[in-house]
Amino acid sequence: MKLNYLRLGTTAFVWLLGTAIVSGQQLADQPEINLNDLASFKTPGQTWTLAGGVVANLNEQNALTFTKGTGVLVNLPTKKNNGSDLFTVGTHGDLVLELDYLLAKGANSGIYFQGAYELQLEDSWTKTTPLSSTNGGIYERWDDSKPEGQKGFEGYAPRQNVSKAPGVWQHLKVVFLAPRFDAAGNKTANAKFVTVELNGVQIHDNVQLFGSTRGGAKESASGPLRLQGDHGAVAFKNIKISKLNNEQLNSRRGGSDADPILIEAPVNTMIRSFVDISGGPRVVHAISIGSPQKVHYAYDLDNGLLFHAWRGDFVDATPMWDGRGNGSSRPRGTVTTFFKKPAPTLAKLADANAVWPVDTTGTSFRTKGYTVDTQDRPTFQYNVFGAKVTDQIRVTESGEGLIRSISTDKPVDNLYALLAEGSNIEDLGKGLYLINGQSYLKFEDPKTKPVIREANGKKELVVLLRGQLNYSILF
Repeated sequence: MKLNYLRLGTTAFVWLLGTAIVSGQQLADQPEINLNDLASFKTPGQTWTLAGGVVANLNEQNALTFTKGTGVLVNLPTKKNNGSDLFTVGTHGDLVLELDYLLAKGANSGIYFQGAYELQLEDSWTKTTPLSSTNGGIYERWDDSKPEGQKGFEGYAPRQNVSKAPGVWQHLKVVFLAPRFDAAGNKTANAKFVTVELNGVQIHDNVQLFGSTRGGAKESASGPLRLQGDHGAVAFKNIKISKLNNEQLNSRRGGSDADPILIEAPVNTMIRSFVDISGGPRVVHAISIGSPQKVHYAYDLDNGLLFHAWRGDFVDATPMWDGRGNGSSRPRGTVTTFFKKPAPTLAKLADANAVWPVDTTGTSFRTKGYTVDTQDRPTFQYNVFGAKVTDQIRVTESGEGLIRSISTDKPVDNLYALLAEGSNIEDLGKGLYLINGQSYLKFEDPKTKPVIREANGKKELVVLLRGQLNYSILF
């Protein structure tokens, strides 16, 4: 089995502040953009509206449906109206922006800082090689006088593609430093994206912007936020704004002095280690499986539990192998957590609403490890309640997510499978469920009838296992 290792040195830098000249209503003077109405925006076009919730159609390009209400800003172009960009009334210089956005299938949008510098938003689900034009990219500048193939320049691709599926909320955090001008109006320092984080992963670090990106306004000390509205269906919510502080501007960054020990997965790759669940405990008998489709997952051998998956780069093994190490590794991409703490995947219940056991005590659980196919993909096996369980998890060919098949070699009465938990589980129809707004679960047989139940202040999706269960997880 091949493991590729890459060492990257840490970097450090110091920001030096120039003179900024700003005027007008400042966005950074307010904590958020109020989405109870559209008063924060200049003359919204007809395709922009407010909603209480929104859902994408995974089978249709640029299709969103939404419910009445407020709190979600939606742009839904039509064949008769391609839409228009939306500008804030307020302007900004230096800014920290955080928001959630959701894209329809095949949609394209963008956020122009000061109306000049575009950070691309695009349905880049499943793309393994990011470009400046894909989700999270800093869009190119443009010069029509240059030869064909050279007109676009100074675009910056994200470090990795950590985009989520259409219809899933994605989180963006941007620390932006405005350009500086002297009293005569001459630019003395370029604008910069100090840092850009997408879905919890840093994708840009200290990127200078030497001029406006294509379609952007002329550079100035202050300008509005501009949301692109003529390229597809998109929604925004939780638009938070704050000022830069001295720590963000003048900090030494880079983290540990150790060179990171990074494991790539150019082929199907496995690593055994401790793995920490986000917001939960450590899984001590975990195995992480990486794929060339840039879709990876981690499995708890003590419970037969698929507890999280991620998209992007594979594993950072620095905590495990640097110095004495602590035995743990961590995902490098954006993580979708399915369970906050370990629990058995299978249990015998009196009915679908009975209490789920916290461990495998009394189940005769015994792990049998796994077998590996010709492509180095594992199939997990264990015994429980006198039956042999086969648990096969595969990355879909196009990288949309995972396909899972759980089967037993003999019938077990009242044997249920716990497939998902979250604050919200929505039945979208035809065997498709939206889990916590972060992933989809789709049954191969749409006639499969799981139960959405309440348990300990959250919702759980459980289903009776009759010999074999096939479903996919899309994220």
